[in-house]
Amino acid sequence: MRIVNLRVAEVSKLLPPVELKQQFPSSLGLREEIRKKRQEISDIIHKRSKRFLVIVGPCSVHDEDAALEYARRLSNLRKTVLDQFYIVMRIYFEKPRTTIGWKGLINDPYMNGSNDIEEGLKIARRLLLKVADMDLPVATEFLDPIIPQYIDDLVCWAAIGARTTESQTHRELASGLSMPVGLKNGTDGRLQTAIDAMAACHASHSFVGIDEHGVTSVIRTTGNEDTHVVLRGGRNLPNYTKDCIQMSVEQLKDEGMLSSLVVDCSHANSSKRFERQVLVWDDIIGQRLEGNDNIIGAMVESNINEGAQPLPTPKEGVSDIRSLLQYGVSVTDGCLGWSATERMILDGYEKMKASGMIG
Repeated sequence: MRIVNLRVAEVSKLLPPVELKQQFPSSLGLREEIRKKRQEISDIIHKRSKRFLVIVGPCSVHDEDAALEYARRLSNLRKTVLDQFYIVMRIYFEKPRTTIGWKGLINDPYMNGSNDIEEGLKIARRLLLKVADMDLPVATEFLDPIIPQYIDDLVCWAAIGARTTESQTHRELASGLSMPVGLKNGTDGRLQTAIDAMAACHASHSFVGIDEHGVTSVIRTTGNEDTHVVLRGGRNLPNYTKDCIQMSVEQLKDEGMLSSLVVDCSHANSSKRFERQVLVWDDIIGQRLEGNDNIIGAMVESNINEGAQPLPTPKEGVSDIRSLLQYGVSVTDGCLGWSATERMILDGYEKMKASGMIG
């Protein structure tokens, strides 16, 4: 009598991480650059460097060509502001859903429900290699605990999102990641969730995972000290104002945690209105200029063109839904357009430079 897998439609083998990395290898020189960039971000988090961390890019990536065009623009801007701002491109391949919806490029690269995860992994790794070749560090959110084995060697900063910061699985995952990790406060706005996550991430853990050959293994970690809080607001209320920042810093210090904060200009901090990200940015740049070095960075959702678009209804004979979409427009949260993003960053850069705080 069959009593397992009663609700499983199919089990198909996935190529192991080592094979994907052999198909799309990173060079020794590139690995050294990734190591260097991770260290530079760590120096900002621990306030050994005074540069301002700017994690900016699409809410989610669904089009490789558009992502590469955005990366080329951002790489050029990065060179202009590098003495004050440390720009990292946000390339998110996995999207947590409140109920149901498109789960991201890795899970469903053709956006048609075919869920060709192996092809999604290949597209993701190929894209990361191309962006890394532009001398542009990359940030992503890790959602599925298996995915990092396939792409983590190309990532300079990782996020654990508001829906997963409370998850033991993701705290254990972060404790073993080789790059700095930002932990978002919970969707209810509570900072304690992220503080508890930091304590867990600092500790060593043992858990079940896979190795580079795809073999089920016991993973033992040493803990990750390069973790920090990302403030994203909660319950439609912001937490980036002076009073909120001060309360967050005091709470972190009371718990013996690093008081370095990255402010997410989107989500509840902007009332989910993409254009309001500029107001949040201006406010935290102002606080930084007033001497608050606890604000070490900002996160901005930005794309080539502003706003967002719904996924179109599949059409007969169309195998790739992406061909029906507007180019360079988000399919998840609304994003600032490139021109507004560039103007915002350059304006902040000029203010920082004029202050002589970094110089």
